Amino acid sequence: MTAPLNPPPPPHERSAQDAWPPPGAGSGAHGPQAPGSQHAEYAAYTGHGWYGQDGPGMKTEVREAGLVAVAVALGGVLLGVLWWWLAPHVPLVGDVVEGKWIVYLKDTEGEQAVGVDGTFALLGLAFGVVSALVVFLLRRRGGVPLVVGLAVGGLLGSLLAWRVGVWLGPAEDVVARARDVGRGVTFSAPLKLGAKGALLAWPLAALVLHLGLTALFGPRDPEPEFEHGPYEAPPAA
Repeated sequence: MTAPLNPPPPPHERSAQDAWPPPGAGSGAHGPQAPGSQHAEYAAYTGHGWYGQDGPGMKTEVREAGLVAVAVALGGVLLGVLWWWLAPHVPLVGDVVEGKWIVYLKDTEGEQAVGVDGTFALLGLAFGVVSALVVFLLRRRGGVPLVVGLAVGGLLGSLLAWRVGVWLGPAEDVVARARDVGRGVTFSAPLKLGAKGALLAWPLAALVLHLGLTALFGPRDPEPEFEHGPYEAPPAA
């Protein structure tokens, strides 16, 4: 007569050796990962550029954008001088009618006033191209703060150029000027920007050209690197 078979132990009384996966079986796909291994893998991915940030931080970019805006805006002084020098003169003539001085255009069909606005717009386009090229060569990576700083600097530079040109040009009191030169004597009208849209020539040209240069010749983000292990054929059935 044989002894009765012992029943298997309850599940909660099984030894640690029967647990799955066995302790110390390793980490990764075939076992539990050691504490901190996920952070190590994240750090490794960051090293490959998956989750890492390239280039300077936001504070540095904002600081650089501010410097670009100030430097570009100061170029408006040169633009104002060139506008005053190159813009055509609008001839005026003073006369006395019933004891009062009046001033009128000497050439009513002349296009000098249009030439004044056109000169400012062309100079603004040229300054926009130059500023965009210089900023791109100094800072190829680009970025939203840099583009905003370039556009703001161009607009401030246009405003500064407008005021500098008016300040350097003839006096704005045309009646007093007519009295000084005498009746019937031709003199130049104050430098005036009739089309205020010309103020946008500089910032728009700089913005479009810089974005185009960044898209064509700017640095590219590195492609993520995937590590593939050796291929193992499944065992034959």
